[in-house]
Formats: sequence, C-alpha cells, structure tokens
Amino acid sequence: IENLIEQIKPFSPSYTLGETAQGIEKIDDGSFIVSTDKKTKINASVVAIAGGLGTFTPRKPNISNISDYEENGVLYMIKDPDDFRDKNVLIAGGGDSALDWTIHLSDIAKKVTLVHRRNEFRGADESVSKVQELKNSGKIDVITPGYVTQLHGDKSLDSVSIDMDGNIETFNFDYFIPLFGLVPRLGPIKDWGLIIENNAIKVNNSLDYQTNIDGIYAIGDVNTYPGKLKLILSGFHEAAVMCHSAYSKLNPGKKNILKYTTVSGVEGFDGSKKEAKKSQIKKID
Repeated sequence: IENLIEQIKPFSPSYTLGETAQGIEKIDDGSFIVSTDKKTKINASVVAIAGGLGTFTPRKPNISNISDYEENGVLYMIKDPDDFRDKNVLIAGGGDSALDWTIHLSDIAKKVTLVHRRNEFRGADESVSKVQELKNSGKIDVITPGYVTQLHGDKSLDSVSIDMDGNIETFNFDYFIPLFGLVPRLGPIKDWGLIIENNAIKVNNSLDYQTNIDGIYAIGDVNTYPGKLKLILSGFHEAAVMCHSAYSKLNPGKKNILKYTTVSGVEGFDGSKKEAKKSQIKKID
C-alpha cells in the first residue's frame, strides 16, 4: 500500500479518511455529490465505487436481549486483552478466533469458559489440542455441546444462561464474547439506485465497468459481471480500464495517451518537471 501511495503522489490526490460514504446524488450539471456520515460533501464528475466485499459486521447469536448488553459486557471483538484481567469471561464459538482467544486470555482472565454447540471444534489442530490441554489442567472450562440462551444483569452483564444438551443452567460472567465470524454487507450502497446482484454491484460490461447510472463505476470485489474473478490482479486491471473510460467521458474528443508511472513521461516522476495538477475533486463546506 505504501508503494501505491508513493506511485500516485505526482497526481496529488486528496483523501477523506475515517468517514463512510452514505449517499450519492446526481445534480443538474451531471456531476455527483457524495455525502459521508460526518456531513462531508464531495463534488465529483465521476464516481468509482471500490468497496471490496462491503463493510463487515459481527455475526450475532440469536439471543433476544443481546443488544441490551452490547458494550456493557457483550463484545464482538477484543481490542485490549488487559481489559479482561481478573474477570470471568465466556467465549462462544468453534473456530480459530474462539480457540485462539481462549488460549490467549487463559493467562490473563480470572477464568475463561469456552462454549460451542457441537462436540468438535473446526479450528487448527494445534489450537484444538492446546484448548484440550488447558481444560485437562483445569485452567479453563469447556462446555460442549452448549449454547447461550439468555443474558442477565441490571445495567451490565452479570450472568448467562446456557443450554447444555437440554439442561439450562445460569453462571456468573463479567464478559460474553461471541466469535462467530463476520458478515459482509453492502451497507448504504444498496440504497443508491444501483442494480445489485448476489450482494454485488452489477456493471454493464467488462469494457468500462460502468454501472446502470451513467458516471458511476464499480471496480474490484464490489462488482459483478460474467466471468468475474475476485483477484487483486483483476481489481488493478479494472481500475486502469475504468480510469481510461472516465478520462474519455470527461474529455470528449481529446486523445487519451497511455503513459507509465514507472518510467519518465508522467509529470512528477522526473525531477525537472512540475508537480501534476491538483485533483479536481472538491469538498463542499
């Protein structure tokens, strides 16, 4: 990524980081206004959506009152392991994340309990063996088969009900961490009037990767078309083709001369040349 950023420096792009695009509006002059969750508005003549698989949200267990305790005892990711020092922690899941965090927190938390609805785990053999070793030594508890049915507590979590092969028991826990993986979602993109097919943006063809809205392109994993390959190599190819199409759209009748950033000929890569013109994308106050 650092090399790519260095390669585009001569074109002086502008960046808007730490914000999520919430909407796109086409205005009278044919350009677009992109608005973000932090009220930033950006005017652009063309828009390229390169959102990957979308935003990733935790896959939540089917527990009726789980939202009541989110950030108050229920966490879907671990930021600082030291937050769990001397705490009773319940981890749910059967994959690598659940196994690895059970192992890691066993030396930090007061007690770690791992619950999984099946008898077998699907993580790496080494991790499964380590969890079994910790269980046999009494350092952690493992409940299989079992699953959480209810959470309890006044303002924050203090206990959890677990169905253990038909028998429901309640145990005291300070934290419940369900680790069932992440679900990709398109988020606001699905509300922008684009044609969505199999949770991806359908593009007209592989000649320019334009969507059903003239001036809006989709490239990379976020798009779909016949013969689509979800590879980084394909994403780079689509980006290059899209840029040439956008250039022709913005400069009708002007010859599009292919240049290479890895050799001389592009302003900014030769020390004797001026820095390339600033980006024409404008932020609107």
